[in-house]
Amino acid sequence: MAETSPGARLSAAHRELLDQTLDKWSLQILDQLCGRSLRFNELRRAIPAVTQKSLTTALRRLERNGMVTRVIVNTRPVAVEYRISPLGKTLQDLIDALLAWSSERLPEVERARSRFDEENR
Repeated sequence: MAETSPGARLSAAHRELLDQTLDKWSLQILDQLCGRSLRFNELRRAIPAVTQKSLTTALRRLERNGMVTRVIVNTRPVAVEYRISPLGKTLQDLIDALLAWSSERLPEVERARSRFDEENR
């Protein structure tokens, strides 16, 4: 396991931030917004399994945590776009590392699951 700074522990505040940033929908939203801005309905089309309510909740949470910026576009009618913020962009390397780890370790995890399921039938 990687070394952490002295005294660093997984506190309630850490858990809350990680839960809110790395949940199912937030990861997909951040992935979609990397390198481009999208309107709400464009995000819904890009993530077809997400409900309107779940997308709204996740976007608000990401915006509150400073990961996503909501931008009012001065058009007729007025439009809203979502963009990944500079703070949100700092997650990209971490997310890429988690994806690489999960891709590399998925076969091992699947074997462990199969063993567990066989032993617990």
